[in-house]
Amino acid sequence: MIPGEIADYRELARRRLPRFLFEYIDGGAGAQTTLRHNVSDFEQVKLRQRVMRDVSKLDLSTTLFGQPLSMPVALAPVGLSGLYARRGECQAAKAAERAGIRMSLSTLSLCGVEEVSRATGDPIWFQLYMIKDRGFMRDMLARARESGCSVLLFTVDLPVAGARWADARTGLANGHLPAAQFERMKAMAARPGWLWNVGLMGQPHDFGNVAPAMGKGGVREFWRWVGASFDTTVTWKDMDWVREHWDRPMVIKGVLDPEDARASVAAGADGIVVSNHGGRQLDGVSSTIAALPKIADAVGDKTTVLLDGGVRCGTDVVRALALGAKGVLIGRPWAYALAARGGAGVSAMLEQFRKEIGITLALAGVPDVKMLGRDALDAQEN
Repeated sequence: MIPGEIADYRELARRRLPRFLFEYIDGGAGAQTTLRHNVSDFEQVKLRQRVMRDVSKLDLSTTLFGQPLSMPVALAPVGLSGLYARRGECQAAKAAERAGIRMSLSTLSLCGVEEVSRATGDPIWFQLYMIKDRGFMRDMLARARESGCSVLLFTVDLPVAGARWADARTGLANGHLPAAQFERMKAMAARPGWLWNVGLMGQPHDFGNVAPAMGKGGVREFWRWVGASFDTTVTWKDMDWVREHWDRPMVIKGVLDPEDARASVAAGADGIVVSNHGGRQLDGVSSTIAALPKIADAVGDKTTVLLDGGVRCGTDVVRALALGAKGVLIGRPWAYALAARGGAGVSAMLEQFRKEIGITLALAGVPDVKMLGRDALDAQEN
């Protein structure tokens, strides 16, 4: 069940966005079993309520990869978010800066890394896929470094795109075909407010990071480029190549198995993100919160473990930290909020998360978020 405020943002996003964009945010792969379990499995994690503890001073702050954060939260990379609001990635980066956290920019953003970095005084994190064209990847890593990006999120769970049937129905997948273009045109015409504010005034829509490789086709060419460009031959040995071209913290995103977690450490990762791509890749795999404890046990203090997927409120953040994560990435909540109210919506959503984390800590009797461990869970969860 999605908490009230996030559900409200989701409904506003549904009303304001063309159908193909809302379905892209909202949907998952296959029968969407993993997408549902990402959320519902959090509800099964029970916390301990403790009383008569001094919680007059709460500390939500933490440090990730040498960077101080006001709370153990970062904005996950979300593709196409520049179409959810006018220059949406820039608005989200500014909201993250106001909240004292970090924003992760997707490779498949509308606003390029240079534009987003100029929009905020804080360094952003950058997410990258393994692309067949290594010259493009080398140049992209150089652009991210020169733009001041402080952390690389290297996403490894998308050698091919998952079976996202909604994207085919709405005209996003196979976007170059006339029938798909017609579906998108109908959807945009049904949202005149979006069409004016984002569709026309929010241009250019040329995928600022990948335009040099994809060209100016925009959404029309999006999936065709993805299908032709992602590298299905990548192995752990390729991490050496990435390290040759990136000298800052590198985090491997898309880990669900303890063996892969250990392999990430062996490959020199400074962190891993327990993630199933928001339930958008292999349907039927474990939820992230269910996979987290075994992975945290497997790598211990050898690397920094983050979680992405299913987090819908501040209490979920506390649950994840109690089970071994050092921080969480939130995706759909900020995408819904951005589509609903722009950067102001993202700021309000983050402030709500902050309040919920504080309330949960106080009622659990844990004054410092860095003190969270499995002793904060009900005995049946340990």
